[in-house]
Amino acid sequence: MEIRILSPEDVQDTATSSARGIPIDQIDSTFKSQYTDLISAPLGSKVLSFSDEWFAAAENLTTPTPPVRKPGVFTHAGAWYDGWETRRHNTEPADWVVIRLGTSSGKVAGVEIDTAFFNGNHAPEIAVEGTFISSDEKEEAVKKVDYKGWETILSKQECGPSQRHAWQLGKITEKAYTHVRLLMYPDGGIARFRLYGIAVPVFPQSTSAIFELSAMVMGGVATSCSDQHFGTKDNLLLPGRGKDMGDGWETKRTRGEHVDWVIVKLGAKGQIDHVVIDTAHFRGNFPQRVQVFAGDFEKEPGNNDAGWVEILAPQKSGPDLEKEYKEELKDINGKGYTHAKLVIIPDGGVKRFRVFGKRV
Repeated sequence: MEIRILSPEDVQDTATSSARGIPIDQIDSTFKSQYTDLISAPLGSKVLSFSDEWFAAAENLTTPTPPVRKPGVFTHAGAWYDGWETRRHNTEPADWVVIRLGTSSGKVAGVEIDTAFFNGNHAPEIAVEGTFISSDEKEEAVKKVDYKGWETILSKQECGPSQRHAWQLGKITEKAYTHVRLLMYPDGGIARFRLYGIAVPVFPQSTSAIFELSAMVMGGVATSCSDQHFGTKDNLLLPGRGKDMGDGWETKRTRGEHVDWVIVKLGAKGQIDHVVIDTAHFRGNFPQRVQVFAGDFEKEPGNNDAGWVEILAPQKSGPDLEKEYKEELKDINGKGYTHAKLVIIPDGGVKRFRVFGKRV
């Protein structure tokens, strides 16, 4: 059965016609401080189906860490690759993989394809499609090759060997999607697939319900930080307590008087009820103290903006500790905040930073 590939006439009303390529050295600055990778595995995304994965598994596409190489290592299928690789000589127009987003749904701003270490066996061209489904029954249909509900997010783009590629859409999609399909023309290998955008969460119906305002799945984004030498700021907003020091936020060692900080844009403006700071797996490199500020901003704030209000005075931290602060908070009653700032004194590692409250 042939794969249904949308024609240009099918997609004239989408934002893909004005998608522009992003230089490699600008990919992170373009996407990572204002958008979420909607299909990152730690966020809960899942590969549902694929046309083929003979040489390397499709689930590798959503691994959050950069690809690695193991030259000289072979499996029963062939050379080992950290990515998704299909068989040669595909008789269909394209190989494909269907992925459920890690958020309830999301609007897309850009796409990244990394062909790291695939050289001579890389994907020559790719495209990305999306769909919105509302039930488990419909999800069964989206797994199949003859599903008719796909819409083009990014039209066909050329890829080169062993490098990062990224495209920013002319504007963020007006529609939100729950699932995406990556098309690879006609076959080959891709190391990583990133889908940058904004989470469109399902908020509690009750206005008095307390939920995690800062969670990435609810639209929270870590917008800036002082340093992220060993672990990225984005890890702070992931669900769960992680598996090791590698999936937290960790800054380099400092000497003398110093503080590090990270700014989080909340998924919704809210009244803060309590915060949780977790140093799981950070046993010899946790901060000595932690401090929290909040602010109500119309534009993205900087560290020294005047609008910051201290809501948690410096508190002694500890190793491998998940600590809730509620009674210690101040200046939170009746006030709505759009951003929170975590300060660690003087440096170190934090696994998760969670801000709970109710929507304003």
